[in-house]
Amino acid sequence: MRTLNPLTISTIDPEIIEFLTAFQKAGGRGVLVGGLIRDLLLGVESKDYDIEIFGLTMDQLEEILTPFGEVIAVGKSFGVLRVKGYDIDFSIPRRDNKIGKGHRGFRMEFDPQMSFTDAARRRDLRLNSISWDPLADELIDPFEGIQDLKQERLRATDSNTFSEDPLRGLRVAQFAARLEMQPDDELMKLCSELDLSDLSGERLWGEFHKLLLKAKAPSIGFEVMRVTGMLKYFPELLAMVGVPQDPLWHPEGTVWEHTLMVVDEAAKARTGDVNDDLVLMYSALCHDLGKPATTFTDDEGRIRSPNHEPEGVAPTVEFLERLRAPNFLVEQVSVIVRYHLAPAQYIQGGATAKAYRRLARKFSQAGSNLQMLYRLARADHFGRTTPDALAREFPAGEAFLKAAMDLNVEESSDPDVVLGRHLIQRGYKPGPEFGPILDRCREIQDETGWTDSDQILEAYFKDPTPQSGE
Repeated sequence: MRTLNPLTISTIDPEIIEFLTAFQKAGGRGVLVGGLIRDLLLGVESKDYDIEIFGLTMDQLEEILTPFGEVIAVGKSFGVLRVKGYDIDFSIPRRDNKIGKGHRGFRMEFDPQMSFTDAARRRDLRLNSISWDPLADELIDPFEGIQDLKQERLRATDSNTFSEDPLRGLRVAQFAARLEMQPDDELMKLCSELDLSDLSGERLWGEFHKLLLKAKAPSIGFEVMRVTGMLKYFPELLAMVGVPQDPLWHPEGTVWEHTLMVVDEAAKARTGDVNDDLVLMYSALCHDLGKPATTFTDDEGRIRSPNHEPEGVAPTVEFLERLRAPNFLVEQVSVIVRYHLAPAQYIQGGATAKAYRRLARKFSQAGSNLQMLYRLARADHFGRTTPDALAREFPAGEAFLKAAMDLNVEESSDPDVVLGRHLIQRGYKPGPEFGPILDRCREIQDETGWTDSDQILEAYFKDPTPQSGE
C-alpha cells in the first residue's frame, strides 16, 4: 500500500490561484485535472497544469482570460485555450463521441453544466481521472483513482470507451513503467485488443519518449507490450523475443531478456540531457536488432551471431523512421549499433592509435563520440548475469575509454590538418584528384597524430598509396 502526499494550496503556483479566483467570481468553478493531481499525490514534482472550468461557456472563458494576456486557441475544436506567457491548458467539459478512425475521429459535445463524474469518464485511467479544487480544498474522485494510487494498480476509467484511442495501450505501458504499477487483468485484455496500426509515428514517438526517458525501469513497459501483443506493431523489437544466446556470454537468457536488462542499465546512466539520453536509451533498445537475422547454432552446438552489429543497422533505421525520430538520433544510434562491440574488441585485439582515431572520426561524422559508445557498451556489459557483470566490473571498457582519452579523441575526432587550401598553396588546381590526396593525408594524420600540414604532406609525397584495413 503506497502512502500518498497531502495536497495543499501552497504547492500550487500563485498565478493558478488567480485564474481559479477569476473563474469563481464569474460564477464558474475551475478544477485542476489530469496528470498533475496524480503526480502531486505521488510526491512527483510537476507543473503540468490543466484546468477544467465548469459553469462557463467557451465565449465566457475567453472573455475572462483576455485580461491576463493574448488568448490562443491551441485546440478550440477540443475546447482548449491558452494564454500567451502561461504554460496552462484551459478547457471546458466535453463528451467525446467516436465517429471515425484516429485520435481526430471524434465529435465533441461541450457541456459547461456536465457533472464531474461524466467529465472524468472520458479519461483513460482511473488514476488520471482525479480532479482537485484548491479554493475549496476538495479532491473529486468519482472513479476511485486515489485507491488505485494507493494499491499501485492501473484500471481503465471506462472499459466501454477505452479502445476508442489505441494510443492508450502504449500509455498503459509507459505508466506501468514510470509509476511501477500493475495493470489489472481487464486492462491488459483491453490493451491486447487494440489495433495500433493506424497510429502516426509522431504519436508513437511521444509515448516511447516518456517510457525511455521517465521510467526507472523501462523494461516493465516493454514487457506489458509483449504480454498484451502490442509488440507485434514493432516487428524489429518482436523479432528479439525467444532468440537464444550463448549461455557462456549471456546466462541471463534470450536476446529480448538481455535487451530489457540493458535498457534498465542505460536508464541508470541518464544525465538529464534530453538528446544524449535519447541516444543512449535508443542505442540500448536497438543494439542487438541484428541478432534475430544472424543467430544460428554451429556444428559444435555453440550459439553464434556473427556480424550482428552491422546487420543491426537496417532494422534500427526502419524502427526509428517508423517513429519519425529526428535525423540526428537515427544517425547517432546507427553508428553506435554498428560498433557497439568495439570497446571490448579493441582491447582484446590490441588496436593501434590509428584505429582509435579512425573510429573517433566515424563517430564524429555521425554526430556522436567514443564517450557515448563507452556508455552504451557499459550498459550492454552490465545487462547480463556473467560473474564480472554481477561484480560491476568492465575492465575492457575502462581500458578502451582510457586509451581514447590518452589520445584526446573520446569527445571528438581531430579535425583534418591538411585541407584543400594547402594543396592549392602547393600548386595543385582544385579538382576530383583532391579527394584521394586528402583521404591519404587524413590516413597519415590518424597513423601519426601529427598536427603539422607540411609534415603530413611530405609524408604523402613519400608514400601516396592508401593503406588497407580499418
